[in-house]
Amino acid sequence: MSDRDFDRQVRDAFPELARIEDEGLRDRVVEAWTLGLERGGWRDIEDIPYAWNIHEVTNVDHVRGVARIALDAAEEQRSFHGADPDVDTIVAACLLHDVGKCYEYPDHVDDELLDDTDPRYVSEEIPHSLSGYALAHEVGCPLAVQRAIPHFIGEIPTRTLEAELVKSANSASSNAITQATMGITLQEWVEEYSQTT
Repeated sequence: MSDRDFDRQVRDAFPELARIEDEGLRDRVVEAWTLGLERGGWRDIEDIPYAWNIHEVTNVDHVRGVARIALDAAEEQRSFHGADPDVDTIVAACLLHDVGKCYEYPDHVDDELLDDTDPRYVSEEIPHSLSGYALAHEVGCPLAVQRAIPHFIGEIPTRTLEAELVKSANSASSNAITQATMGITLQEWVEEYSQTT
């Protein structure tokens, strides 16, 4: 177990945590990240890249972008369409949707960014959306949050309003990042570089 203060790192990295009203859920989100960081062997949450081959943008930047986009969309759904998306579920799922990169990406960064990784968890074999779901499940996040985390096609058969918001916000953020860093769309990136196709 690391002596690093991952609890503080996570809380500092994600000011969007304050949007989660349920303090217990907020703490479970932090706990999931802390477990992922410890097991992944990371020294700093800011060292995890957005993608295995895009290191100019951090995973934290992407995760925050997804939460911000989803919150804006939820507000439009509420004010314009009269829907009632659950904000706690949306924020928690957005903040957790890529926590699995703690396990998937250690082999894609320089060794000096890592301490000892735990081989029981760290692997490229399990997509980060599934290991992120597993972390959320392990720390006791509600089912509504858990089922909004897997975001690859076919992983969850029943999609909720909140899950669709997370998925579409993830795509919107990812499209912006791939266009800004590589000059290509997310679909082009997936076709060329995805490890899950």
